[in-house]
Amino acid sequence: MALVVAVTGIGSAKADTVGYADAIKILSRDCGKDIERYCATATLANYGVGRCLKENQGKISGQCATSLVQVTQSIEARRAAQQSADQVCNRDIQRLCPMTKRGRGYTLQCLLKAQPSVSEKCNAAITNAGWR
Repeated sequence: MALVVAVTGIGSAKADTVGYADAIKILSRDCGKDIERYCATATLANYGVGRCLKENQGKISGQCATSLVQVTQSIEARRAAQQSADQVCNRDIQRLCPMTKRGRGYTLQCLLKAQPSVSEKCNAAITNAGWR
């Protein structure tokens, strides 16, 4: 994928997605007691804690259940944004970065440098993909 690289920096677009580190923070804050009670042996790897919380959904607190749904939806939205970013930004790439080498994040770097001229949809895709 031409845009795959993590960068930080420009734009005022608000991310509607979270990464795994933020998801862990949210679940730790809102589900800490439930994790201790029902998922003490679950691993962080491969979404083990999330799976355990889902398996015990009838037992966990309301706040934890709500946060679990929100975090899961947000991570799924981030994955979808990452998968569709090339397509969403294709016009901007062709228009603003025609000579840029594809792959290894080169087109993303180009789009970020050209940010004021990048379309709103492409900027949102970059932000929601977690690349800024």
